[in-house]
Amino acid sequence: MVSRNEAAFFLAVVLFALAVSLIAYFLNAVNPYNLAARLFALNGFIALSIASILTAFLKEVTLFFKKPFTRIHHYFAATGLVLITLHPITLAVQLMNPAVFLPNINSLYLFLFFGGRQALIIIYIALAAVLLRRKISTYWRVFHALMYVALFFGIVHADLSGSDFGNFAVLIVFNGLFVALLAAFVYKRWQFYQLKVRIKKRKEVSKKKA
Repeated sequence: MVSRNEAAFFLAVVLFALAVSLIAYFLNAVNPYNLAARLFALNGFIALSIASILTAFLKEVTLFFKKPFTRIHHYFAATGLVLITLHPITLAVQLMNPAVFLPNINSLYLFLFFGGRQALIIIYIALAAVLLRRKISTYWRVFHALMYVALFFGIVHADLSGSDFGNFAVLIVFNGLFVALLAAFVYKRWQFYQLKVRIKKRKEVSKKKA
């Protein structure tokens, strides 16, 4: 059953994505392939950013939605994965060129300009880490954290080549999203550090009592 909080949150996200999509549409809707590719990229980045930001608030998300954190997280992660994958697929169909999936290493600028290519590869490495987490229980979180690297390449790619980022509102909103997910990452690492400190103190207290 969908709670009131869940409905309100998802409605806000949908309205936000719709507003961004409308801006993109009015900026340039001449070529349907181009429009579709841009919409997939914009909304995919939104979904993946939200999924990443939520990871810093496990307890809060669970209490707010009254559902397991992983379920809410996976809604956005799965949606973002599908949309961000459709972005290069649409471009490949439009250009009839599979090279859109391969990183460009001719220069640093081109590597960053076409950064979405390596971003997609890194995203799937991060996904593989989740699927194989039982077999690589010690390292899977490290590989899954590569999602932040992927989103870095994604935002740089968008800033350099995204036609929609010529719109000031889109530029500010998406770079703001990236700053927010970086802040969430730092906050998450701080939480882990605090947890380690508490565990260490408990062990020290236990040793003294023993």
